[in-house]
Amino acid sequence: MATTIKTSPELWGESAREFDMLAEENGKKPTPRLSSEEEKKLRDFFQRSREFIFPWQKNEN
Repeated sequence: MATTIKTSPELWGESAREFDMLAEENGKKPTPRLSSEEEKKLRDFFQRSREFIFPWQKNEN
């Protein structure tokens, strides 16, 4: 049994050249870095999300 493969849009002509040019320019930009304060906020957020208990689960414990 064969499955249908959806095609993805492709860029041609001027759109392709513009996309390629923008991708090359963006590739040369420095990678943004988080400050130590931002990293701490993210660590705290992830820790709280791991410890989160949904209200309907509180009654089960």
